[in-house]
Amino acid sequence: MNDSFSGKNGKVKVMYVRSGDDGDNRNNDKRPSNNQGRPGDKPRTGSRPDDARRNERRSTDTRGDSRGPDARRGEARPPRRDAPRPERSDRDDDGPYSSPWKTVSRAPDDESAPDHGGISGKSFIDPEQLRRQRQEETRVYGENACQALFASRPDSIVRAWFVQSVTPRFREALRWMAANRKAYHVVEDDELAKASGTEHHGGVCFLIKKRQGLDADTYLQTAPAKDCVLALENVGNPHNLGGIMRSCAHFGVNGLVVQDPALLESGAAVRTAEGGAEHIKAISADNFLDVLASFRKAGYTIVTTSSHKGTVLGKAELPAKMVLVLGEESDGLSDSAWQQGDINISIGGTGKVESLNVSVATGILLADWWRQNQA
Repeated sequence: MNDSFSGKNGKVKVMYVRSGDDGDNRNNDKRPSNNQGRPGDKPRTGSRPDDARRNERRSTDTRGDSRGPDARRGEARPPRRDAPRPERSDRDDDGPYSSPWKTVSRAPDDESAPDHGGISGKSFIDPEQLRRQRQEETRVYGENACQALFASRPDSIVRAWFVQSVTPRFREALRWMAANRKAYHVVEDDELAKASGTEHHGGVCFLIKKRQGLDADTYLQTAPAKDCVLALENVGNPHNLGGIMRSCAHFGVNGLVVQDPALLESGAAVRTAEGGAEHIKAISADNFLDVLASFRKAGYTIVTTSSHKGTVLGKAELPAKMVLVLGEESDGLSDSAWQQGDINISIGGTGKVESLNVSVATGILLADWWRQNQA
């Protein structure tokens, strides 16, 4: 049994515990409890004891009850110093209350913390684990991107948000998520904007587990005989990356070398790719030049590009098995990467602008490779 009340120092819990000796351990008198009785006494039956026995009990009571017989007669009886006084004393008309229950007050700080075994909603969450989980997850949005993702890797979906108008087109996804206990929410447009982090969500947003990039050796184990791999040096704009992935999917490019594979999983990149991201394998390049060397060793031709030097694309013969290397739009390839090229090419034009957008240039180059080798 327990109860609680609030005092000046906060909430105090009162616990009722059974006492084996009816509280007589509060003093130094080791007499048996009333329930047990003295040797030779009759067991207590609840009837009123005779006056002689009651007077004897009162005269020999050493528990310091402030409401004892001496207190009733108005006599001041000092409590014993060698026995602590109880917080309160319970009596009835017949004498000391003989219930086997006694009260113990305990401050909140004295209570032991309950162990819920991780079931309670207030269970401890490791901040480091939460940080790692957030690094491993990302949000993707856009109807075409999410449809392609569901068709390609549904198990990567953690949670989903939809506006009502798109749910008929995601009927299979909703049915699958319900069957596999994946949480999803049908929300208003403004709520979906908050969940996805953008107003350009296209009516749907998935929280997914990120894919991990492959290393070059792993990719090469399953590479086809005719294979164009795209390598990007310091290209990080998500919209450019999305456009590049869309062109790669269209022209049959499977591998994409990037220094940070997580960039290909960003919401803006996946949405811009319009489903093309699901057909691309990210290849990690912690050391960009070493990865190019690995592909050359495997029989690939390294083709570097520039906006103003090298063989004009219309006159170049592109090999069936090559790595096409492009750099960022502002500065192009670094000198060290440019020098790795077995073939150096450029895209001819009027010269009225310094260069093409890297996504546009990729599309032009891949279209020519497809024309020469796959069409």
